Amino acid sequence: MVQLKTDAEIEAMRPACQVAADTLVMIEEYIKPGITTDKINQIVHDYTIERGGIPAPLNYHGFPKSVCTSVNHVVCHGIPDNKKLKDGDIINVDVTTIVDGWHGDTSKTFYVGKPKVRAQKLVEVAREALQLGIDVVKPGATLGDIGHVIQTFVEKNRFTVVREYCGHGIGRVFHEQPQIVHFGKPGEGLEIKEGMVFTIEPMVNAGKHPVKVLNDDWTVVTRDRSLSAQFEHTMVVRKDGAEILTLPSQGA
Repeated sequence: MVQLKTDAEIEAMRPACQVAADTLVMIEEYIKPGITTDKINQIVHDYTIERGGIPAPLNYHGFPKSVCTSVNHVVCHGIPDNKKLKDGDIINVDVTTIVDGWHGDTSKTFYVGKPKVRAQKLVEVAREALQLGIDVVKPGATLGDIGHVIQTFVEKNRFTVVREYCGHGIGRVFHEQPQIVHFGKPGEGLEIKEGMVFTIEPMVNAGKHPVKVLNDDWTVVTRDRSLSAQFEHTMVVRKDGAEILTLPSQGA
C-alpha cells in the first residue's frame, strides 16, 4: 500500500530531510585525495548525532556503517573502509537520517580532486537525469513517466541506467512503497497522487547496465567495472509538482 502523507506528517519529516541535506553540504570540504571513506563515515556519524539525528544505515539489516560511500565502479551500498581516495576518483555519499522517527534520504556524487573528462560528463548527466525525473512529478502523471524521461536522457548521452535498484517511498519506514524505477514507458505504472513522498535516485553507468553484489552482501558494482554515478532527493507530491524536501539550507 502506498501511504499518502498528511500535511502534519510532511512537516514532521522536514527536520530529518534537512539534516540529511546539510550533511552532504558539510562533508564536501573533506572529500579530498588522501581521506579514507572510514573517516568520511566518522565525520558524517558525528555530525548527524550533533544535529539530533540518528544515521539510518547503521545496523540496517546488518549494514555496519553510518553512511554508504560508493567509489568509481561501485554503484551503491559501498561500505566505508580504510582505503584512501585518489585524485580523479568519484564518490557517491548516500546519507539517510532519522529525526523523531522520520527518515530523510539524499545522495550526491562528488569529484575527488580534478575529475577526468568522461567521469565529469557521467556525473553531470546523472545530476541532470535526477532533475528531469523530478520535473515530471505531478498528480496524474505516472511512475513510468519518471523512468522514461530519465532513461531517454541517459541513453541519449550514451550511458546506461541501472535496473536492479530504484527509488522508494519513505516516511517512518526507510523503504516504503512505491518503488520508483529509473527506466520505463510513459503512461505506464502507478498514477502519482498528491501526498506521496518518495525518492528518485538514478544510478547511471558509463558502460553497460548490469551490476553484481560482492561477497560482503552489500557492495554493488558494475559488472564491466565502468564508472557509476548517482544523485538522490526525497520529495513530496504537491498539486502543482514535486517539492524537494532534501534541499540544503542555503538552497545549494
